[in-house]
Amino acid sequence: QVQLPESGGGLVQAGGSLRLSCAASGLIFSRNAMAWFRQAPGKEREFVAVISWTGGSTYSTDSVKGRFTISRDNAKSTVYLHMNSLKPEDTAVYYCAARQWGLGSDSERQYDYWGQGTQVTVSS
Repeated sequence: QVQLPESGGGLVQAGGSLRLSCAASGLIFSRNAMAWFRQAPGKEREFVAVISWTGGSTYSTDSVKGRFTISRDNAKSTVYLHMNSLKPEDTAVYYCAARQWGLGSDSERQYDYWGQGTQVTVSS
């Protein structure tokens, strides 16, 4: 059974930092592209960042470039989202997603497995 539990969310002031983690189990982690998505209240879920199998390639949405960094540790089967200079508009539930055997994508329809989400709230 594949599990993607996220952790690291919480309440932070604007300008602060958080690191989200997603420790995967039940899959061959090193053969999965991993991504982070988020869903703000009243909005559709949106792509945040993706990382390739080896971690050699990453891509993020424009609104977080220069502030968020995605990384992975295949030895720990864990993907991270390092978030700096947080803004109130970053407030959302953040989801970890895995795509088996495929390339990374910014489309949620391409992903096979999803975590339950972790809440990030940024106060102004």
